Amino acid sequence: MTRSSSAHRFDHVAATRAAVLLVQLGTPDAPTPAALRRYLREFLSDPRVVEISRLLWLPILHGVILRTRPAQSARKYASIWTDEGSPLLVHTRRQTVLLRGALGALGHELDVAFAMRYGNPSIPAVLRELRGRNVGRLLVLPLYPQYAASTSATALDAVARELSGWRNLPELRMVRGFHDHDGYIDALAAHVRRGWERDGRAERLVMSFHGVPRRTLDLGDPYHFECLATGQRLAERLGLRPHEWVLTFQSRFGRAEWLQPYTEPTLCELARSGVRSVEVICPGFVADCLETLEEIAIEARRAFLAAGGRELRYPGCLNEAPEFIDALAALARQHLSGWPTRPPGR
Repeated sequence: MTRSSSAHRFDHVAATRAAVLLVQLGTPDAPTPAALRRYLREFLSDPRVVEISRLLWLPILHGVILRTRPAQSARKYASIWTDEGSPLLVHTRRQTVLLRGALGALGHELDVAFAMRYGNPSIPAVLRELRGRNVGRLLVLPLYPQYAASTSATALDAVARELSGWRNLPELRMVRGFHDHDGYIDALAAHVRRGWERDGRAERLVMSFHGVPRRTLDLGDPYHFECLATGQRLAERLGLRPHEWVLTFQSRFGRAEWLQPYTEPTLCELARSGVRSVEVICPGFVADCLETLEEIAIEARRAFLAAGGRELRYPGCLNEAPEFIDALAALARQHLSGWPTRPPGR
C-alpha cells in the first residue's frame, strides 16, 4: 500500500511572521536555596561567564560554590522579591508588553516575546513557541546596552544552539548592543532629570556598571570602552562637569582583578573625603534586579553611610520609562528594516 502524499502536511507557502525576542540575563524561579542552586548551576557552568579551565572550575563549582552560595544568595533575593515575583522578570515582562504596544501603534504587526538566558522562560522554550506561531523572521535583542562576551555573546550562543537542531531556519538578525544609541542616552538623561526635579541634585552622580574580569579587556572585549562611552555621552547630555560625576564597576566575584574603580570602595572614599550626598545610577542595567536593588540600594547605601556619608539616592533603572520603551521601539524598527511587518495596504 502506497502512502498518500497527504500523509505529511506541511504548509510551506503560508505567510510567515516577524518577531522580536528580548533576552535578559535571568533569575531564579523563587528566593529559595533549591531554586538558586539550579539557577547558579546553569549560570556559572557557562564557559562564557567563567573563562577558566573546566577541569579546574567544575570541581570548585560543584564541590564548594553550589554547596554554600545558594543559601546566601537566596537570602539576598528574598530581600527584594515582590508579590509578582522576581523584579527582573516582572519588569522584563512589562517591557515586552509595552514594546509590543509601541510597535503596534506604529503599524507593525509582529510578535514580541522575551526569554531568559538562564532560568525561565528559557530561550529554547520561547523559540519553539515562536516557531509554533509561524515566525520566520527573528530579531534577537539582548537587553544589554554594552556588549560583552559574557552577556550578549552567550545570548546568541543559546539562540544558535537551539536553532542548530531545526530543519527550517528563520531569517535571523541580532542587535549587538546600543551603548551609544541616541534614544537610550536620552532615556537615561530624562530618568536622571526626573529625579533631580523631584529630590534635587546630589553632590556627585555615580554611574555604576556591572563589572567583568580585567583580563576580558586584554582578550578583546569592548565592554570597558562602551561603558566609558555611555558615561561620557550621558554626562555631556546632562551638562555635568568632570568633578560632578564618576564611573565605577560593581559585582566582583572571586580574587582576580576586575575592571576598576570598584563601586563600593569609591563610595566609601567619597564619604571619607567629605561628600555627603550621592546619586547612584546603573546605566548598564535596563531593569531592576538583585545587583541594583540589593547590591546598590541596600549594601552600597549601608557602606556609604557607615563611611560618613549622609544620603545615597538610587532612582531605579529605566524599567518601564516611556522614553526607554520609545528607544527600544526605534532600535527594533531600525533592525527590522526591509522585513514585511505591516499588513497589506498599510
